[in-house]
Amino acid sequence: MADSWETKYGSRRVRHDPPTLKEAIVAAQGLSDQLAEQIEIAAGFLDLPVEVVRAEVLKSVAPRQAARVVTTTSREGAGRTVIVERKTRRSRPNEA
Repeated sequence: MADSWETKYGSRRVRHDPPTLKEAIVAAQGLSDQLAEQIEIAAGFLDLPVEVVRAEVLKSVAPRQAARVVTTTSREGAGRTVIVERKTRRSRPNEA
């Protein structure tokens, strides 16, 4: 079909929006859990150099969460929720 055509309601055209780099990265994250593979997949989607995609992927890597909720089941089948917190180490200024 052509990019534009006439209908009884007037002219119509197809809007073409190429995917953005962020959209390609999200799609690659859905396809693979390995960071190197995600970079290659996203670069392949947009025909970009791997170095450009690598820089953007490393910017968008999610930081570690401070707390994570984990649900476990015991032998009796009862669910139990455990909250795992990650505490950062405090650094003391050097005392002279």
